[in-house]
Amino acid sequence: MSTILITGASSGIGKATALRFQSEGWNVVATMRDPSAGADLGALDNVLVARLDVTDAGSIASAVAEGITRFGRIDALLNNAGYGAYGPLEAFSAERIRRQFDTNVLGLLEVTKAVLLHMRANRSGTIVNISSIGGQITFPLGTLYHGTKFAVEGLSEALHYELEPLGIRVRIIQPGMIKTDFGGRSFDFAMDETLAEYAPTAEAMGRLFGKLAANPSSPNVVAEVIWQAVNERGDRLRFRAGQDAHALLEDRKAKDDTTFIGGIKDLMGS
Repeated sequence: MSTILITGASSGIGKATALRFQSEGWNVVATMRDPSAGADLGALDNVLVARLDVTDAGSIASAVAEGITRFGRIDALLNNAGYGAYGPLEAFSAERIRRQFDTNVLGLLEVTKAVLLHMRANRSGTIVNISSIGGQITFPLGTLYHGTKFAVEGLSEALHYELEPLGIRVRIIQPGMIKTDFGGRSFDFAMDETLAEYAPTAEAMGRLFGKLAANPSSPNVVAEVIWQAVNERGDRLRFRAGQDAHALLEDRKAKDDTTFIGGIKDLMGS
């Protein structure tokens, strides 16, 4: 029986993926910062709920070891934990900047490193990294968030070369707007009343996000794409999730910078 370890499994995409794989007979190591939030998952057959904070190296090592002890192996890793920091760069303290990159980039790398020794010994495994449409296109005030997701795209593509000869596959998932808690506890918005010059951009971004989030996809849509990515053979690297992801990324691919960015500005102003 195969096993997947998932970070950020208490809600949203992570929880939907845990349920999807469990329903298919996989063992699931559902990790989260507060295991009490995963009591319903822990009640399911073949699901281990473990504490893992991607910014805490000790918790990463413990969760991976616990998963291997319980199920014998880890065949797939889903790096899902993360959040979005939006706002003018000037409004963010150095600590909040570091927290965004520590969580979305460095944490992802540390969890990946923690399973690589095991996967390398088995000469098999699949690492799935959650990126975003925001890993290939940007929106105003997203300097930090997009910086992390562009980093996830680049590091994943490089790892694809590095790990393929070892029998380990790398996948990138690019969700569009998803009906999750991204706008709640997974969203860090910074604004300073002394930075009045940025207020018009912030107001325009509110309008733009309202339009983009009008018809979000269910987390189950992403979970299904993750299921396909883990089980698909071959060396395909990127998988889009959600109709808006397909449309926006195709639009970005077809247009030069000036045209695409102009279109975003038009949407903000309308």
